[in-house]
Amino acid sequence: MRVSTTKVFKWLKQQDSRFILLRGGAGSSKSHSLAQRLIEKAYSERNKSFMIFRKTYPSLRITCIPLVLELLNEYNLPYTYNKTESLITTPNGSTIRFSSVDDPLKVKSANLNYIWLEEATELSFDVFEQLNLRMRGVNDLPNQMFLSFNPIGRTNWIYTELIEKNHPNIVQHISTYKDNPFLGQDYIDQLERLIDQDMNYYRVYTLGEWGELENIIYNNYEPVDSFPDSFDEVIYGVDFGFNNPSSIVRVCIKDQEYWLEELLYKTRLTNNDLINEMNNLHIPKTSVVYADCAEPARIEEIYKAGFNIQPAVKDKNSVKDGIDFCKRHKLHVKADSVNLLKELSGYKYKEDKDGNVLDEPVKYNDHLLDAFRYAIYTHEVQRGGTTEFFIE
Repeated sequence: MRVSTTKVFKWLKQQDSRFILLRGGAGSSKSHSLAQRLIEKAYSERNKSFMIFRKTYPSLRITCIPLVLELLNEYNLPYTYNKTESLITTPNGSTIRFSSVDDPLKVKSANLNYIWLEEATELSFDVFEQLNLRMRGVNDLPNQMFLSFNPIGRTNWIYTELIEKNHPNIVQHISTYKDNPFLGQDYIDQLERLIDQDMNYYRVYTLGEWGELENIIYNNYEPVDSFPDSFDEVIYGVDFGFNNPSSIVRVCIKDQEYWLEELLYKTRLTNNDLINEMNNLHIPKTSVVYADCAEPARIEEIYKAGFNIQPAVKDKNSVKDGIDFCKRHKLHVKADSVNLLKELSGYKYKEDKDGNVLDEPVKYNDHLLDAFRYAIYTHEVQRGGTTEFFIE
């Protein structure tokens, strides 16, 4: 069987160090290549124990778990999957288990051979050290821990504790979108245009260099495990996409505070696909849905499908005013809204080549943010706000 791989995968095959750092920009294939490498090891080595970690289980459910399962199915490899235990078992006795770091019982007595920390910058140095102690399974080959991440800041423990202090037995690979020949041109253009929006984003996501996430826009949100039983109102926000993800956020309003839940974050959706997703999500036909007014034909088609969809406010200062309004209210974000929380944590004001901070956000990784801003700000204007606005 012929498998398509990148330079990252070929580099991984040559490494026998205990700690493997995969530092890279967006779209560099680091996660995909690492999943391929671990699958190769799981099927070529007998009775080995693999664990794949992220900060939360919901983030695993929409990233690493489907990635590994899709590759196994693509390669037509035999396996059993225990969904309850998040456990894959191969015919030769190797196991691949998925776990969040906030579930220590799953690893307390584990004897692991291979560990993958996806989005490792989200974790802590203490988690790294504790998991290193669990990497003690019997193995003729070196046991290994793989850390994949975007280099968001030099204050992160990966830089200060591992790289800067020359932690022993570590190798590092740096990759960018240029190492991935399978990227579409639209995505490449988006990454390259970051140079004109924000130099820090350009360094981190385009060049794979260490940066600093400063001038973050939202600091008024908190993750929550559950929502109240009732609300004053429930509305929805939609940001259209195709190559970029189509995004839907449910916005629940109670006592002038907002509870946000990510409902959809998918690429390659036609408008008919999006209507099907909205039906599958059981979005009430009576609930108000606010969407990007730059797509009037799509809004009209969804309206004809029975949804109460309306164009979002668009005025000369709508982005700035909408952000300012959202910043003045407490935002409670469902903890399993993984992409929404990630967008919030990195959403920042532009910085020009001279380091000057501009009063507008970087237009990157903001699809769910746009969706909830459309909903919150437009709803406020529609129900009696004083902002003058026009719809194009």
